[in-house]
Amino acid sequence: MSDLHAEDYRPPRWLRDAHVQSVLSSSPWRRRRGRALFAATGAVTRELILPGGADVRLQGFHSTVPGRAPRALAVLFHGWEGSVESGYLLHTAARLLADGFDVFRLNFRDHGDTHHLNQDIFHSCRLAEVVHAVKALGERFTPLPLVVAGYSLGGNFALRVARAAPAAGIRLRHAAAVCPVIDPAAGMDALERGLPLYHWYFARKWRRSLEKKRRLFAAHRDLDDRILSLGIRELTAHLVRRGGEFPSLEAYFDGYSVAGDRLAELQVPVSILTAADDPVIPVHSFHGLRLPAHSRLEISPWGGHCGFIEGLHLRGFGERWVVARLSAALAAASEHGGRATIDGSFTAS
Repeated sequence: MSDLHAEDYRPPRWLRDAHVQSVLSSSPWRRRRGRALFAATGAVTRELILPGGADVRLQGFHSTVPGRAPRALAVLFHGWEGSVESGYLLHTAARLLADGFDVFRLNFRDHGDTHHLNQDIFHSCRLAEVVHAVKALGERFTPLPLVVAGYSLGGNFALRVARAAPAAGIRLRHAAAVCPVIDPAAGMDALERGLPLYHWYFARKWRRSLEKKRRLFAAHRDLDDRILSLGIRELTAHLVRRGGEFPSLEAYFDGYSVAGDRLAELQVPVSILTAADDPVIPVHSFHGLRLPAHSRLEISPWGGHCGFIEGLHLRGFGERWVVARLSAALAAASEHGGRATIDGSFTAS
């Protein structure tokens, strides 16, 4: 696939509205189209339950096209209250499979149909279990090169996995993030000040998730309907106090922030794509990012939140960009004559 850059995304004028882009991204029409494209790859898919450390179990799905040697394993992360069946993830998986990758779509704790696997509730600082699962995948599918990509909160996880990979002993080649959460506190402000549709959408999905958790585990019976009817900020603050892991809501937000210079010492190269008109992740959060020379940030004028839809066919520039970035990382390794080292540099084989 030829190299792509943010300036290459030029949607038709009727698709340049940020809200149209954002709504279409999570629409059932795009999801159905993604399922059809995924099925057309002929990939064989199997469920895997991965260890997340300390008795944590995470579910995911490995897909491979029979009769060919894959060029790499791409691990994909969905956004908050999304799943491995989210439209953007299915479109990305289909593109990657067509380009010679094996794909593993990981469900975060309490996403998809996984609420029964772990008693404790998901929160965005549960990075260690995701790192543990990615390491297990890397070991299981050695010697395939390993790359990761994610959208929204999944993009935030992809960036943090890249930062944690060297210390964890993960031979990660590259991480790509589309519209990642950078500054969670700023994201919460944007959600509350923006179009009420987004707050309603995420609050409704989160409430249903917590209701499911309450039905499954007696430890969560205290999450009554009054508590679950709170707004996202108030409910998050309640769960932070209840869990006791963080002294305040601000400390929780800080726990998964990657703003400012928190990515400045990255050893694994990363690529970031966002949209200046994203109504959920404010673009000013990206302007203060400090990235090392081997990493790149690209900002498109259009795209909304994880949209980047290109036409009535509902395919997206975002998934094409992810494949281009990950493929370029593999090509760079090949040019250097071998494999990725743990620190993300290249060494001759």
